[in-house]
This record gives sequence, structure tokens and C-alpha cells, in this order.
Amino acid sequence: MTEHFGYAGNILRVDLSSGTVSSTPTKKYVDGFLGGRGIGTKIYWEEVTPEVAAFDPENRLIFVTGPATGIPPAGSRTQIYGKSPARIPEGFCYSNFGGSWGAQLKFAGFDGLIVQGKSERPVYLLIRDGTAEIRDASALWGKGTVEVREALKSELGRNVRVIATGPAGENGVVFANLLADEDASGSSGFGAVMGDKKLKAIAVTGSGKLAVADKDKLREVTKYVRHLLGDELRVDPSLDLPPDMKYDTCFACVGCRLRNLYEAKDGTKGKYMCASALFYQEFAKMHYGSWNEASFFATRICDQYGVDVWPIMSMIVWMLQCMGAGILTEENTGLPLSKIGSLEFIETLVKKVALREGFGDVLAQGPVRAAASLGDESKAFMDNWLSDPLGHIVMFDPRVMSTTGLLYAMEPRQPIPQISEIAGRLVAHWVPWASGAPGAYISSDVLRGIGKKFWGSELAMDFSTHEFKASSAKITQDRIVGNECGIFCIYIYPLYHSPSTEDYVGDPSLESNIISAVTGQQIDEKGLHRIGERVFNLHRAVMAREGHRGRESDTIPEFCHTQPIQFEYANANLLVPGKDGEIISKKDNVLSRDAFEKMKDEFYALRGWDVTTGLQTKAKLQELGLQEITADLEARGLVV
Repeated sequence: MTEHFGYAGNILRVDLSSGTVSSTPTKKYVDGFLGGRGIGTKIYWEEVTPEVAAFDPENRLIFVTGPATGIPPAGSRTQIYGKSPARIPEGFCYSNFGGSWGAQLKFAGFDGLIVQGKSERPVYLLIRDGTAEIRDASALWGKGTVEVREALKSELGRNVRVIATGPAGENGVVFANLLADEDASGSSGFGAVMGDKKLKAIAVTGSGKLAVADKDKLREVTKYVRHLLGDELRVDPSLDLPPDMKYDTCFACVGCRLRNLYEAKDGTKGKYMCASALFYQEFAKMHYGSWNEASFFATRICDQYGVDVWPIMSMIVWMLQCMGAGILTEENTGLPLSKIGSLEFIETLVKKVALREGFGDVLAQGPVRAAASLGDESKAFMDNWLSDPLGHIVMFDPRVMSTTGLLYAMEPRQPIPQISEIAGRLVAHWVPWASGAPGAYISSDVLRGIGKKFWGSELAMDFSTHEFKASSAKITQDRIVGNECGIFCIYIYPLYHSPSTEDYVGDPSLESNIISAVTGQQIDEKGLHRIGERVFNLHRAVMAREGHRGRESDTIPEFCHTQPIQFEYANANLLVPGKDGEIISKKDNVLSRDAFEKMKDEFYALRGWDVTTGLQTKAKLQELGLQEITADLEARGLVV
């Protein structure tokens, strides 16, 4: 690492058991791993063994930024790594959040934070200009995340940035999340890990500045990004937005215009975008007959108690099915099930879950465990549409776009940044054109142009065939994992399409140009993909060490092979581009098991892994500079 261009220079370590604070030079991890997902996964590999449980003092909470964090036009994203209690079995997982917390951590002198151990009493951590102090948080224990944030900002100053866990995290709800300033949230059950460590919040503030290697080049790239974005209103097609919605940006962002802020009639303000807005929207519309502020307040309630909205959404869908089968009633749950969609229902549900009251204690185990505890019929309802134990409903279904099946199979949780590249960022914005919406410009020809420029073949956007889908998946993984080492926000990067270019096709070189300008390292698009490939292989090794067994574990939900698809949210007619851009429907389609296994054959070969077992090879790991992990895998019989 030359100088500290793009980096603060150190990674902070806090041991809550001993009360000690220390730091490690960031350069120990930078070569080959860059930042973000690379550094986070490397630290996890070195420090969290398979035997460590999620609620074990030896589990780590690893917060890590990247060289682009806090520097325009990249934004301010942070990633979290650790062993998640929400997974079944517990295991390696990650999360990602925006806002401004990560930038302040770097301004305070640190590129990352490793929290280990467990405090005997509630504490919070104050990080300020190269120092860290463990402080008493007894007065904050039991309070909601927003309350804690405001209390600490009142005490420490408005410039401080806070990430906190809520009552759900304190009570070990396995899908408890973390909430930071700008309502930026981090999921994967890390709120429960933080609560188990008796760490209520982490407040950061700093006066430092980040050095950039080539300011002129960065200025040029920033101007170019703004040109490509244009003035287009980038509306999320899955949301019904209320009138007078305002837009906001995370720190150091050029403005995705997808981050919506809503102010309710009573003056309550908060984020209203993506899953946080979507999860209760349709239930509220069914109950009230149209969009209602209950959709917004549902998010605020989840935020305050500190629960992830996806498992809550999954549980509500499951409850409706169980009600129809007579498994769940208002009497045996203590919930106003007849009022699903109302503000009263969501308030009651979330409070009971967060405080583990009554039936809420069952639900606090997470959707999969809760459903299984009530019997086979109940479990079957949950198994018919869930993508992972964390509570994610299958999105961008493999039965519609088979590429996403490979992406789902390789990750410990729903890989939304990866599956969104193929589907949410592209096909979802093509559907309005295919449906004849006025002004829609992302046509089949545009998609084919994007496929050729970003994936090397128009076949990447032809979903009438499984041809090239293994290549598409590998390229997507390498690109997105490389970006997550940066770290770049998925709402803008990769910038696939643009209203400002003649062919409406974006530019795949933006991220590598930004990294080069910031760090001074000459990294081109291929080089950033190579970093992504290295980190993805390290990630694969971590999962193998914890029980993921190559081909036999690289699976998708069974229903994707057996149940013909009938509907997908935001794409009711299941439209996709086919051969030569033809508009086709995937209604009644399944992803055949044979076709999926053949795609895996091709994928493993492209990865340089063993095709028969799907295990990594010593030759490939050595080629990628990962020799140090080979001995561990070889001793466990996990490398060929």
C-alpha cells in the first residue's frame, strides 16, 4: 500500500472481555484483498474457526470499509462480517449498509473495526480521532435504535454517527439487525450478535481527511459518472410511492435518486425505499384499500425494535397460509391476525417478537425454525417460497432467469447485489418497455448491447437458453465481489445503462478507474475482476470449512425444480428477453435438475475447480495467491 491513499491506515480492535483496545496496520490486508469484502473475509478466515458459535465471545463482529468509502462519487458503504445466528446451521455471513457511518470511521482514523469478547454489562463504544473508549450503556439498554442514536448525538454532538442494536438484539432474536444514521440498516442477525456481546452502540466521529492519489483523474471520472446518470428519475418499479416524496443521498454519493425520505402527517420522518418500504406495502393496501401510512410506520417500528423486515414479511405470508389451514388462530398466537395489514397488527407482532413475549418467542427463532416447530404442514408452507433460513423470499426466480440459480447456490444468504445485476437492475427495467410503457427506453436491443459490453456476449440477456449462463454467473460474481472490495453502492454501480449515451449502454470501467484514481494503483476492469475472483475463492474456502460441500451443497430450493412458476412480484406476466431479443414469458416454467447440473459442470470448469465434486483445486488457489489456505483445506479433505 503506497502511502495511505484511500485508506485511513489502521484497523481498530476492541476486546470487550478484557476491555483492551489496539490497532493493526491496514496494509497487512490490502495486497490482494483491497478492502471491504476482501479484508472482512480474510479476517474471518484467520480468526473465526468452525467450532466458534454465533453467541460465543470468540465470534467476531467485523466492520470494514473500502478505499472508495467516503470519497465521491463512490458513496459511503460499510460491510459487516461474522458468524450469523440466523443461518441454519450457524455460519459465516455478511451484511452491507450505507449512510455516513463508514466515512466517519475512516475520518476517525480507522478502515475497519474488529469487536471480540463479551462485556459483563451494557456498554457502547466511542471512536474519535484515533482513540476508542468503552463506555457504560446501562441507561441505553432496552431503548430502541432511533432513541439510542438521538441520545448519543445529544450527548456527543450532532456530528457523531451511531450504529445501534435494539431490544430485539438484546433479547437474542436471531434476525435482529443494526440501524445507523440515515436509517441505514445491516441485517444477517448481527444485531443479535452485538446484543449478546452487551454492546449497545458504536459512535464514531473524526476530523481527519482522506488523501487521494490523483485528484484530477478522480474529478474527471466523477464528472463522467454524473453525465452518465443524467437527470433520469430512477424509480424502483416495485414500489407505490406516496406523493411529495423527497430524495436523499448517502455521504459522498452523486445521487442515485432511489433513496426516498417520507414525512408522515404527524411529522415522523424516515427512509422509505427498497425492502424497508416493500415488505408491508401490499398487506397495508389489502387492509386499507390503497396506499396507507401504515406501510411507512411498519418500517419505523421494525427499525426502532431492531428487526430485519424480510423475515417479518416472510412470517406474515406464512401466517396467512397457516390461518387458512387452521394451524394458527388469534387465540393460539395472541396476534390480531384478522387485521394483518393494519398498523395495530404490525405493532403487536414486532413488539412480541422483539421482547420474546408469548408466540413472539417462537417467531424469534427465525422463519424456518418457527415453521418447523409447528409441524410438517406448517414447515411445507414456509419451504414453498423461501430462499434461505434468513427469511428471504425468492426474488428474481431461477425458473425465470436461470443465471440467478448459480448465484443463489454459492452464497450463505440471498446474494441481492449479484442477482440484482441480471434481474433487478436490467430485466426489471426492461419489463416496462416490453409491456409498452410510454417513454421506456431499455429495449431488447439495449439489453443485448449491455450483455455484449459487460459480459462479452448477447447471450447473457437471452433467457430462452441455458447457454452462456455459467459464464454470466462467474463474471457477475467476480465483478460484484470486486466492487464489494471497493466498496461501491449497488444502486449506482455497475452503471449498466444511461440516458446520456447514444446506445443507452453504460460503462463497465468506472469502478476500476475510481479505485485507480483514489489509491494510485493502476487497476483496470480485468484487474478488479481478478481481485473479485480471489476473494470469491477465499469466501468459498470459508464456507467449505464450515460445512458447504461443493456440488452437493450448491443447490437451490427444491420447488424451483418441481413447481411451475405462476407469478413473480413486479413481473406478473413473467416476461424476459429471449433469442434475438424476442419477448417471451416463463410462466409454467421450472429449472430442470439436469439443466442446472450441466450449468454447474460448466461453472466449475470455468472456475478451475474439480468438476465432479465442485471442490476447489490446489492449482487454482495457488494461481490466485491463496497458498496459505490450501494446507487447512487439504487437512480437511476439502481441496483436490
